[in-house]
Amino acid sequence: MINNKTMLSRGVALLLVSCGMAMQAVAAPPRYADGMVRLDRMPGEKGYWDNPSAVSLVESGKKVEFETNGKLKNLADASKVAPFQPWALALYKFRQQNNLADDPMKVCLGPGNPRQMMTPGGVRFIADKNYKRMYMIFGGGNHTWRTIYVDGRDPPVAEEVTATFLGLAVGKWEGDTLVATSTGFNTRFWMSNGGLPHTEALTLTERFKRVSKESLEYEVTIDDPRTYTRPWKAAWTFKWVPGDIPEQFCETGRE
Repeated sequence: MINNKTMLSRGVALLLVSCGMAMQAVAAPPRYADGMVRLDRMPGEKGYWDNPSAVSLVESGKKVEFETNGKLKNLADASKVAPFQPWALALYKFRQQNNLADDPMKVCLGPGNPRQMMTPGGVRFIADKNYKRMYMIFGGGNHTWRTIYVDGRDPPVAEEVTATFLGLAVGKWEGDTLVATSTGFNTRFWMSNGGLPHTEALTLTERFKRVSKESLEYEVTIDDPRTYTRPWKAAWTFKWVPGDIPEQFCETGRE
């Protein structure tokens, strides 16, 4: 005969086993011998980050619905997307009402940043510990790459940098999070597929954190006082995909 005490003991044991199985199901992120988290694949492994959880750029905490191409489902939500300066909101609305017809990516110009980080196609992080750099290789957009310098230098002044689509990025590690500050952007790209504008005054602060073997968290702070009334944040996640980044180029999909 099983008494209440025995049943309680078995229940506790089953609960402990279940918790252990759940903890094993979420595998910890891989690390280098020195303890630094690996943002990329292990030796002998194939894989990359893809499937961004966001379809368009919007301030964290705001409820705004988009079509997969960045078109607002309700144009009245335009002012919720970001804390726009008046001219920037007017331009964003125009691009939306014009069905995103002037999107530079339609003529294969680069997506720029942070749009590159939500363009499907895959991304890898290649750590160069000798030169203290992190290289990012992208499959989406123009199959491009960028460098984050983690050698202790200070972020440059925007006016002293040759303006590019991805800016010049300087990074540092805060625990398991890689924090990168980028300045020096040109204005030949849209910050999102929905048509978010920016100026040369743009500064991006990005945070990359691999929270498990299968999941990467990304957060970006957008600071452009000429375009927005205050700095604002957006965040999304990526999933680990086995294999190699597929070979694709912007021109392949052009009509």
